[in-house]
Amino acid sequence: MAVRNDNEAYRHISYSPIYPKFKVMDTLRRNGFEDDFHGIAPTILIPAILSDSRAETLLKAGRAEHLKYFLYNSRTFDTCWQSYKVATRNGYDIEDISIWCDYVDMLRRLGKDTHSPKYVCPTDLYREHDRRQNELRKQREKEEIERKRRKAMEDEERFQELKSKFFGLCFTNGTIQVHVLESVQEHLEEGVAMHHCVFDSAYYLKENSLILSATIEGKRIETIEVNLDTLKVVQSRGVCNQNTEYHDQIVSLVNANRKLIRQRMRATA
Repeated sequence: MAVRNDNEAYRHISYSPIYPKFKVMDTLRRNGFEDDFHGIAPTILIPAILSDSRAETLLKAGRAEHLKYFLYNSRTFDTCWQSYKVATRNGYDIEDISIWCDYVDMLRRLGKDTHSPKYVCPTDLYREHDRRQNELRKQREKEEIERKRRKAMEDEERFQELKSKFFGLCFTNGTIQVHVLESVQEHLEEGVAMHHCVFDSAYYLKENSLILSATIEGKRIETIEVNLDTLKVVQSRGVCNQNTEYHDQIVSLVNANRKLIRQRMRATA
């Protein structure tokens, strides 16, 4: 194969199967090439083993599958190489290179020492991969809750201006209790507990919306949105936005007490 000026024909030919009879430079053989491209495009493999000592090392060690993965994932090659050397130096057999690299990346994001055999040479790679994946998910969830908490603090002043006149408003039919959410933090807690978007969609900053929570013996049942222009219930949702068996009772209870909402609005008009 000779390197020619780049053009469409050359790009097509360079990735095509190689004719079985060919000659190569002595330098390539010195760097580990033994007439087998191992499923790697020649235009990727040849420059790598001529210019990258890591590629030469892997090829000579007979780790062609690892080399193939790294050459097609150059960023992973750079970030995982030191950990890879630690693993091979300790005689660790990496059965699944893509899973192992993904595992090392998770270790790095979790702040673990990716140069320690304790971490990069797991006895059960798949089990440890799943365990670190769960840790990372919990970390992301914790970070997301913290981000939402900071947002709640930032929005609290504006919320107070808009909705403080409704604070303390509550009513019941003897079984169901309905009360106004009185802080952005309460909206966050309601959204997390009920698995819906009352916080994420920032209903607390909508001037014509009032958010209430319906509970029974302190347990959240549904979250209610009332339109302050019409005093009608726009929606009342239980966990994951599903209606509960108490849905009609809750809507009727709120409608029956619309005058209490109207009184608060008139008092501050």
